[in-house]
Amino acid sequence: MNFFNLLVPERIRCGVHVTSKKHCLEVLGALLAQAEDEPMDRTILEHLMGRERLGSTGLGKGVALPHARVDGIDEARSALIKLDQPVDFDAIDKQPVDLLFALIVPKHFTDEHLRILAALAELFSDHAFCERLRASQTSEEIYQHILNLQATPRDS
Repeated sequence: MNFFNLLVPERIRCGVHVTSKKHCLEVLGALLAQAEDEPMDRTILEHLMGRERLGSTGLGKGVALPHARVDGIDEARSALIKLDQPVDFDAIDKQPVDLLFALIVPKHFTDEHLRILAALAELFSDHAFCERLRASQTSEEIYQHILNLQATPRDS
């Protein structure tokens, strides 16, 4: 599965103001639950928070990849937020984060989940890509950077 297909413009936010890690997860959970009912919103948040209790998904260099396998969803989906100010996310390098790409997958997506996460970790380790996202002023600009990246062949 191509993780680019998991992100739609409606689940991208630029300049988000949050004050904590939990608040980040609440925003991401709401985006991921779009078009779902309110209980699913809470379920997604609980799964994201449960995964964070196992260890931070803060990769370092200002990036976090919150993720979870969730009962009750039929397909993988993602959301991306760029914060207006970085927040503490218990990242591996102890630096605050400002770029968060969240991923949820159906409970049975074990192997695919890990493959998508590995690809995302590689993508977000690209300093130039992250800087383009950070320089974006709108959600549309962020989405365009994603589309441009998708159109550019990457080394395998």
